[in-house]
Amino acid sequence: MTTIDDLFKGTSSAIKRKFENPSESDPTQAYKTAKLSSNSDSNSDAKRPAHASVAEEDDDEEAGPSLPPDSGDEEGDDEDGRFFGGGLDEDAKDAMDYLDAQDGEEVIGEEKYDSSWLRKASLNFEKKVNKNASLRAKYEEDPTKFMESEGDLDESIKGLSILSEHSELYEEFAKSAASMKLVELLAHENTDIAIAAIEMISELTDEDVEAEQEQWDALVSAFMEADLLGLLISNFSRFNESNTEDASGVYHSLSVIENILSQPANTDLVGKEQKLLDWLLGRIQQTEKPTTQNKQYASEILSILTQSSRPNRKRIIEANGVEIFLTQLAPYRRIDPQKESEEEEYMENLFNCLTSLVDEPEGKLKFIDAEGVELCLLMVRDGKTSKSRSLKVLDHVSGYAESVPTEEAQTNGHISKDNGKQAVESISNTAAPVCEKIVGARGLKPIFSAFMKTKRHDPETTEHILGIFASLLRSLPGNTDCRFRVLAKFLEKDYEKVNKLVALRRDYAARVAAFDARLKDRKRGLSKEEQDEIDVENIPSRLDEGLYCLERVDAILAWLVAEDDGAKKAIVKALGERDESLRDVKRTLQAQLDGVLEVESAEREMLETLVAFLQ
Repeated sequence: MTTIDDLFKGTSSAIKRKFENPSESDPTQAYKTAKLSSNSDSNSDAKRPAHASVAEEDDDEEAGPSLPPDSGDEEGDDEDGRFFGGGLDEDAKDAMDYLDAQDGEEVIGEEKYDSSWLRKASLNFEKKVNKNASLRAKYEEDPTKFMESEGDLDESIKGLSILSEHSELYEEFAKSAASMKLVELLAHENTDIAIAAIEMISELTDEDVEAEQEQWDALVSAFMEADLLGLLISNFSRFNESNTEDASGVYHSLSVIENILSQPANTDLVGKEQKLLDWLLGRIQQTEKPTTQNKQYASEILSILTQSSRPNRKRIIEANGVEIFLTQLAPYRRIDPQKESEEEEYMENLFNCLTSLVDEPEGKLKFIDAEGVELCLLMVRDGKTSKSRSLKVLDHVSGYAESVPTEEAQTNGHISKDNGKQAVESISNTAAPVCEKIVGARGLKPIFSAFMKTKRHDPETTEHILGIFASLLRSLPGNTDCRFRVLAKFLEKDYEKVNKLVALRRDYAARVAAFDARLKDRKRGLSKEEQDEIDVENIPSRLDEGLYCLERVDAILAWLVAEDDGAKKAIVKALGERDESLRDVKRTLQAQLDGVLEVESAEREMLETLVAFLQ
């Protein structure tokens, strides 16, 4: 019968994220995305054959027992000829060969992991759980009476590890009482047992498990029905992270939550747990030097929750998330986190959270109230690692929020032209105050300075600056001081910013043309339907290849043409140096209007107006 130790040795060798004991190593040296193997080299001795190795000795010394004395007999046999020469006689040899063959057939084969094994293992696990619960209730005042059963229970939990290698049994396990018992152990009085159960659930739901979607869904659904989330959240309050074992419990609890979030359909479900959001927001505010794995992990869960769910973003905004993220990011105005450290990843996650929140109209207003514009502009000016991240936040906060009809219209199941237009207008109005704040807070100088200094090797920063420029020209009211100040920055120093915009346009246009040429080769010989399918599939790649930035640049150039004759002459002159003209700019904007991607009504109206100026 296979022992528990054998089962441990047979666990999956898939690479997984590993909790690092802070007492053994400096956690700041562990980069978040590096997952260590559960079968690391530190365990390699346990997997070696069970025989002793012989140390090398000098060539003139012989290892092992000495040879028998030389009797002078050439054969070297005793009188029966049995030991050193001829060995066994023929009958004895035949007998020994037969026994050897029989021994080979009796070698214990590998255990078969099927439904029968699962029922047996589940029943054994349930017995261990029930026995421990019974002894605990009977001998509540004398732990010595139930400690042995607790050890057996811990061993039984770890024995379920083999399931992660046999996902074909997941659906059957999900239907058994054992799956519910495993979740119930999260409330066990002994936190070590609770942590062992959490770790096992984390392993069974890990993304590295080779399970079909239906199998994984069945197991997770069973766990969720047993109140997995509620028990995980309640455990946070009883874990003391100054204790290594409890810190491990928090880590594996976050791992389970991350596993659940690997399916986008679960994002809103998890985000509805307000106690979880409150704990995560509180956890990232704990002062730590250096930043620990768990603090970074909490920020990562928040990043996942905010990036893909509008309801979650609104919940976190209401929980004062914008101000919390800004407060935690403020120190990075003057300091840079250590490269490839937990702290760097923590900072990155907070910026991602903030970027997601300010896409919402409510988030923009909270950002203004919390002086987020001023902080980001200081970060842009001071030029630390936070500079490019701050430009990204400013790009998002100054842009139009996602146009979504009112909740009433959504509830009624219809969207009329009137309520749709009203939603767009209310959203566009939220961008204007942000743009006015950027100008009023003297943000034009550091942003335009960053634009002129940004090199080709930093395309992401250039993309965000172009986004800010486009938002300023689109949202600032006409004939206002703020708008005149923006236009003046483009015109100063003999139109150097205009010339750089045209140079960038050439780069982006060339990249898009090269991509389109490659796409044309792929479509050669295909039907019209197949060609259209390829075009749709490659829209994201085409945008990434430079089309998005090309559209932003041409919109900016069109605005300048429409508002200043001097700028128009400078643009026409710069384009003419490479036999280009305003027709090329117009073609880009018209293609955006005619493209497959839907253009918001407010955006469409703006583009149509700009195209008219380029006639």
